[in-house]
Amino acid sequence: MQGLSIKLAIIPIAMMLCLCKAITNLHPLILVPGNGGNQLEARLTTGYKPLNLFCGRWYPISKDKEGWFRLWFDPSVLLAPFTKCFAQRMMLYYDRDLDDYRNAPGVETRVPEFGSTKSLLYVDPYLKQLTAYMAPLIDSLEAIGYVSGETLFGAPYDFRYGLAAEGHPSHVGSKFLQDLKDLIEKASASNGGKPVILLSHSLGGLYVLQLLNRNSATWRQRFIKHFVALSAPWGGTVQEMLTFASGSSFGVPLVDPLLVRGEQRSSESNLWLMPSPQLFGPGKILVITPSEAYSAHDIPQFLNDIGFPEGVIPYKSRILPLTEELRPPNVSVTCIIGTGVKTAETLFYGEAGFDEQPEVVYGDGDGTVNLVSLLALESLWANEKSQPLKVIRIAGISHTSMLEDNAALDQIIGEVSSINSQAEVHFA
Repeated sequence: MQGLSIKLAIIPIAMMLCLCKAITNLHPLILVPGNGGNQLEARLTTGYKPLNLFCGRWYPISKDKEGWFRLWFDPSVLLAPFTKCFAQRMMLYYDRDLDDYRNAPGVETRVPEFGSTKSLLYVDPYLKQLTAYMAPLIDSLEAIGYVSGETLFGAPYDFRYGLAAEGHPSHVGSKFLQDLKDLIEKASASNGGKPVILLSHSLGGLYVLQLLNRNSATWRQRFIKHFVALSAPWGGTVQEMLTFASGSSFGVPLVDPLLVRGEQRSSESNLWLMPSPQLFGPGKILVITPSEAYSAHDIPQFLNDIGFPEGVIPYKSRILPLTEELRPPNVSVTCIIGTGVKTAETLFYGEAGFDEQPEVVYGDGDGTVNLVSLLALESLWANEKSQPLKVIRIAGISHTSMLEDNAALDQIIGEVSSINSQAEVHFA
């Protein structure tokens, strides 16, 4: 009887070892950050014309031998004279002849460390405590066995740029999608052909969904294991209308919102994040002034009235059709969102106009993205039987704390572990 009991005990241990191997034999995972979630570098050429003495070609002092310096994030932006320099260098311009966006004259930009997680950890590596971004998430992924450069990768991008609807060029955004596609294929190839888990935050989710829908079903089936979207603003945000109207410091102390308003308006991706008429219906008033009331259907008029008429054509031709392209990709999708955090829902402007910050009526969301936008896929794909969709709600988690709060990290890591455990287990 003793021998029999030993034999029976061995069987579950072997099974456990095999199952453990299946779970720890991880699918490669690629992180796609949100707006402002990775470092940007710039270099000034002879075409650059500084706004003032502070913005001369000598600033900033710290540059590499080829003239490249960190454009985002640079703490000197906190000082008003340098805030103007920063805004000038971050500015984008819509070229109507090319039907595309370009950098400010004399400013070249690049995204460092594509493929690596390095530029996602901190937006300024010298201010780790103040500018940590994905560092807590990456630490948590490494704790379950992920290794940066082997099974864990990063896809930083120039977050000022966006994408455009079919028939319109989008050179920078389209190149990023191609680079991301190449990274997915390389990550899969270097991990025995395993399909990849894509894990995005915020704006990154919009990019990933476009990538999936712009590639074939055969490609998706071969290379994509699962798409996990954190805090994705599928239908834009009311906060974006405040940003366009009055500028936003996003909580950064000492920064005058009006000094960065022009740069924020010029961002193609910010225009992409305007509230979607598809989700914010015509009866939902988002901005109220003494003489006008604007819904998501009135955004072209809103752009004109705030003094940004140059945004109307690209919004109507490039962006508006894009906001309707939330087609199901027929790969497994998990949305993890925060709820129960007061989020701008209606903006009231007085006689002082758009140069003053508005009074705000708040609703539900994650503090940045409205609940109707966070839950957009759940409502739009409700009848899509071939589209696996899971939505995880975490009460009290904000848009940014999603990447650092222990409760949120536990949910994210639990979901990633569950996805990895879905691999087939073959017993000898």
